[in-house]
Amino acid sequence: MNNLPTVSQRKEALKKLLKNIIIHEEEILEALHKDFKKPRFEGIVTETSYIISELRNTINKIDAWSKPKRVFPSLLNFPSSDYIYSEPYGKVLLISPWNYPFQLAISPLIAAVAAGNKVTLKPSELTPYTSAIISKIIRESFEVKHVVAVTGDYTIAQDLLKKRWDYIFFTGSVAVGKIVAKAAAENLTPVTLELGGKNPCIVDETANLPLAAKRIIWGKILNAGQTCIAPDYILVHHKMKSKLVKYLIEEIKNALGENPEESEDFARIINLKNWERQLSLIENQNILFGGESNRSDFYLAPTLLDEPSLESPVMKDEIFGPILPIISYESKADIERIISKYEKPLSLFIFSENKSFIKEVLGKYSFGGGCINDTIIHFSNSRLPFGGVGHSGIGAYHGKLSFDTFSHKKAIVKKGNWLDIPLRYAPYKNKVNIIKRILNWL
Repeated sequence: MNNLPTVSQRKEALKKLLKNIIIHEEEILEALHKDFKKPRFEGIVTETSYIISELRNTINKIDAWSKPKRVFPSLLNFPSSDYIYSEPYGKVLLISPWNYPFQLAISPLIAAVAAGNKVTLKPSELTPYTSAIISKIIRESFEVKHVVAVTGDYTIAQDLLKKRWDYIFFTGSVAVGKIVAKAAAENLTPVTLELGGKNPCIVDETANLPLAAKRIIWGKILNAGQTCIAPDYILVHHKMKSKLVKYLIEEIKNALGENPEESEDFARIINLKNWERQLSLIENQNILFGGESNRSDFYLAPTLLDEPSLESPVMKDEIFGPILPIISYESKADIERIISKYEKPLSLFIFSENKSFIKEVLGKYSFGGGCINDTIIHFSNSRLPFGGVGHSGIGAYHGKLSFDTFSHKKAIVKKGNWLDIPLRYAPYKNKVNIIKRILNWL
């Protein structure tokens, strides 16, 4: 805990980081494209501009966030003044993923630095160009003893997890999240785990189908479906299914043209292993649209699947690609049977004009967060917490909550000396009834 940066030092470091990100923005966008052909628009909106906005907000508010917060004191402690102090945990390890390799590395880094921690960042080895520019920016922005980026393959992450940390923040798969949690438990290290799951997208008989299709396809083809909060499968009322499929196909063509492979607005699968996994998920499936692929650049077209078995591979685990199963339902019991088959998802989406149905779904199912009549956009509001529940994650962040995530909240009571009520001191004779009455009154 010694020699941790002051608030003014944190602010200056974040200002330097902001300056260097702006200077290197074109290099960042180029690296994202080299890694998996991320479209420039998506790179700006979901990576660089998002981080620049977050940095500016944090720099503007770090002084207020860092100040002790006065809370109403307990009458039992009269006279006193009570406060919550935010102090850094100390040494923090961040392990970031490949799907949004810049945003999901730098966003928790901003918060960890703002809260006063020393940070070690392990960016993903699957996006080497982006990891290289991240390392360069960190070297230019921070002293090594303050923030350092450690690149390398998964064995580096394994070695880092063997060390003792004061806090660990991990974004990635459920399987690796369990490994991280186990390693953290060895030293009782607190963790935030941002994971994933099979996110349902419910479309009922009252939904605005053309608009629902547009918003579902946008959420699914963004980053080629490699988004932890993307719709994983659609549950559509059986009377609306054929119409919805028609609109979904139209929206894919509207967004990416007749041949999505030629579009500059559609990313690629991150590597051969993931591409082969995606192809295996559509084997022996009834393909309504798409299915075309190209091994040379890990391309897989946006693909709609018709009524896959819940026991098929595509419905076993999170898809994390541009494949969208469409399953019809007739009753609420059907919805419950399917959603309840899986662990609590990171997101859930409802397309409906039926307020009572929406209220029922929101109250019945546990999930990290979601949208009504849209997809993914809940992520963009820094005033909303972002995180999972159960197998989809532990903890949440964004905005001030990010600062709080990387801060230990220390309770302090400042007791006045001008009055000392003797009630709490021994001997306790004849004091029990008095203290009971006081506690009941409180």
